[in-house]
Amino acid sequence: MAYDTRLAGRIREHVGARRGVTEKPMFGGLCFLLDGKMFAGIVGEELMARVGPDAHDEAVARPHARIMDFTGRPMRGYVFVGPDGMRTKPSLARWLDQCAEHVAKLPAKAGRKRRAASPRKRRAMP
Repeated sequence: MAYDTRLAGRIREHVGARRGVTEKPMFGGLCFLLDGKMFAGIVGEELMARVGPDAHDEAVARPHARIMDFTGRPMRGYVFVGPDGMRTKPSLARWLDQCAEHVAKLPAKAGRKRRAASPRKRRAMP
């Protein structure tokens, strides 16, 4: 699934100076991460906003927002925002700032444990 590249540009413009922000293609769209934790993404022309479980009900009640059901099951703490809900710079900024503030409070991501490389076994030559 393609994502809205103009929306990606608008998000980059807003978060561009913020330290620790990276982008990663995910879910058939594009996700924005803060210190390795996803805070927003683009799926099609919608913003995927990670608002957190405590802010979920308030976020869903906002105009043009709906429960994120990407996997077929509702995901508490995440919402989809339609284009009309982020048409202006301030409206998009409000969503992005809320999401970034939420993930900034989360504990640091634990690094993946890597298995120690086992020494190569040499075959005995006949």
